[in-house]
Amino acid sequence: MIEFRDVTHAYDARTVLREVSLTLSERRVGIVGANGSGKSTLARMINALVTPDQGSVVVDGVDASRHKRQVRRSVGFVFSDPDRQIIMPTVREDIELSLTRTELNRAQRAERTRAVLDRFGLADHVDHPSARLSGGQKQLLALASILVTEPQIIVADEPTTLLDLRNSRMLREVFAGLDEQLIVVTHDLDLVDDFDRVLVIDDGRVVVDDLPGPALTAYRAMMS
Repeated sequence: MIEFRDVTHAYDARTVLREVSLTLSERRVGIVGANGSGKSTLARMINALVTPDQGSVVVDGVDASRHKRQVRRSVGFVFSDPDRQIIMPTVREDIELSLTRTELNRAQRAERTRAVLDRFGLADHVDHPSARLSGGQKQLLALASILVTEPQIIVADEPTTLLDLRNSRMLREVFAGLDEQLIVVTHDLDLVDDFDRVLVIDDGRVVVDDLPGPALTAYRAMMS
């Protein structure tokens, strides 16, 4: 359960969110809107990468601004550019880095790493240099490094921006198989056309909140 309670936020003199109140409980929620509409700011508040100037964001009963560390243990964030998240030289090391703050022993970390790489089709690349992966494989590695910590919520901010059509389709299939609650900000309308709910953001406000069909139709009309 993610709650936005009368959230307002500005960057200098530019207000990007205006008195937003929402409750997000569906398993898959898409967020669309023009550049500068406020959608990425909205998403980044879920794990306190951005904190509201006014109002609050509450994740499973926990105020994200006041308890950032606790919220970030349950909310994983995937950026549009996986190179911002991939730190270690090899695939294995990057996954294991995510587990360093857990209480798992070495054998348990190795098993968790193997399982998540199998899940995302990266097991054959376990000792490969991360930098040599394809764009799609890098995005899967970034997602795997989040999921290996077993968060309850995944937030993905424009995850297909750097992907070609094949890898975008692959990521869509991966998202469809996730059990975690998934919040996706995107310009790729096909990515969210089978989600449970889609929000349209315009000028810092939620102007449409509906099933994907009506919401995306309204958004296309706005952009025409």
